[in-house]
Amino acid sequence: MKIKFSQGELKRQRDALRQYERYLPTLQLKKQQIQLEILHQQSSLREKERLLSEKRRSSEEWSGLLSEVPGIRRWLKPGRVVTDTRNIAGVGIPVFVHVQFEPAGYDPFLMPLWLDAGLEALRDLVSMLEEMRVIEHGISVLNQELRITTQRVNLFEKVKIPEAKEAIRLIKIYIGDQMTNAVGRSKIAKSKIEQSGFEGVAS
Repeated sequence: MKIKFSQGELKRQRDALRQYERYLPTLQLKKQQIQLEILHQQSSLREKERLLSEKRRSSEEWSGLLSEVPGIRRWLKPGRVVTDTRNIAGVGIPVFVHVQFEPAGYDPFLMPLWLDAGLEALRDLVSMLEEMRVIEHGISVLNQELRITTQRVNLFEKVKIPEAKEAIRLIKIYIGDQMTNAVGRSKIAKSKIEQSGFEGVAS
């Protein structure tokens, strides 16, 4: 770190230190909020996994009947996953809304009686899988932002603030020494002038 030993540099370093110390708490708060949201999202994901496991067990009776209805799988394929965005400490994360499926165009009089309920149960499974993907993506976004924010917090705490404090300390020592030396030189000069005056009187 190169610094100029001057009053101007002292002011610049003091201003920089004030900015770092003012900005650091904001970064620390952002880091904390992101960490809490990651824990919340991970908890939500675990709960979805538990519910998915239950739904899979309850839908086994339907999945076994899929072969009775050729082409049913196309009605289970997501046409569009609709999401919204939520702001967490300045970070936009996706929020699952719903899945749009291709309309199931079939004649209810020609299809098995279980098809409506079975299709709904299987679509619920697909929707939950898509919701879990959205949550996982949100966690990934938050983890990336947490990494960046942690780097910035560490930069301020461990580099910028200590550097500014050390620069201020060194400049103050240098300026203090310069003032002491100037006072010393002034005294010597004054002493010489006074001595010169006495010698003039004595002669």
